[in-house]
Amino acid sequence: MTSLSVLDLSPVTEGGTVAQSLANTLDLARHAERLGYRRYWLAEHHNMPGIASAATSVVIAHVAAGTSTIRVGAGGIMLPNHAPLIIAEQFGTLSALHPGRIDLGLGRAPGTDMLTAQALRRNLDASVDNFPRDVVELMAYFQPSAEGQRVRAIPGEGEKVPVWILGSSLYGAQLAAMLGLPYAFASHFAPAEMERALELYRSRFEPSAHLDKPHVMLGLNVVAAPTDEEARFLFSSLQQAFVNLRSGRPGKLPRPVENYAEQLGAQERAMLGHALSCAIVGSPETVRLGLDAFIRRTGADELMVTAQVFDHAARVRSFGILAEQHRELAKAA
Repeated sequence: MTSLSVLDLSPVTEGGTVAQSLANTLDLARHAERLGYRRYWLAEHHNMPGIASAATSVVIAHVAAGTSTIRVGAGGIMLPNHAPLIIAEQFGTLSALHPGRIDLGLGRAPGTDMLTAQALRRNLDASVDNFPRDVVELMAYFQPSAEGQRVRAIPGEGEKVPVWILGSSLYGAQLAAMLGLPYAFASHFAPAEMERALELYRSRFEPSAHLDKPHVMLGLNVVAAPTDEEARFLFSSLQQAFVNLRSGRPGKLPRPVENYAEQLGAQERAMLGHALSCAIVGSPETVRLGLDAFIRRTGADELMVTAQVFDHAARVRSFGILAEQHRELAKAA
């Protein structure tokens, strides 16, 4: 049965604080652990008022220290922002502190606007794509050092940190297949190339020391509530946030509003219908049917579920409903 994991952007709500968001993140992680979710991943974004996980490795340490069994990781670290050695040291440290529980997902985008990317002090020469080289360099730091090796990641050296390639296009699918690594596709906000990326990754996969067959995780928005109507109401926070972001007005996660989609113009509705097409929003029965259909359609090995819900208690409840419906599907299978 396809396993479930959590992607948490540590949402900062309107009227809320970063401190409260990070406290909510740990609380949700503890609930996810009890509910049987496999992984709890956090994402690197910068200069985003509504996201508190910019210092991703620090937040991972916070969550891992406050839980005991769930895998904790990055979904992902945006490698163009960092020197591979620094990331190897950070995740080598996390792995030493929490053996067998740390994942490292790597993305190629900066996770921000170009002005902020420049402030991160990395080389932004678009004519040179260093991502594949940087991935290979980073992975090499986790290997035992060779005789005479002058640059080593300490901590990091010899740590078995699983590396994933993240993507929302065919590029990441090709790289993950070539390197024989697990692949996570960002279908929760960029689903356009999902089917083609899956086919490309699976057909071109080359077995490696890391993985003997393709392993795919797909991003999925799920907002569950006792009724379809309440779930649609809660989902309006993400819809508003997405419209604001695409309009160049990123901000904190808005309060939900009634009948939000009906208030939008045709162009905005079409944008949301496309970008958020990989979403299941509704009652327990609606969620169970939607989950079953999505798994059958994609054959995903794992689903990385995200839920941008304004009210923390409602967000926790949503993940609880999803876990229960997932168990029902497993029993039926």
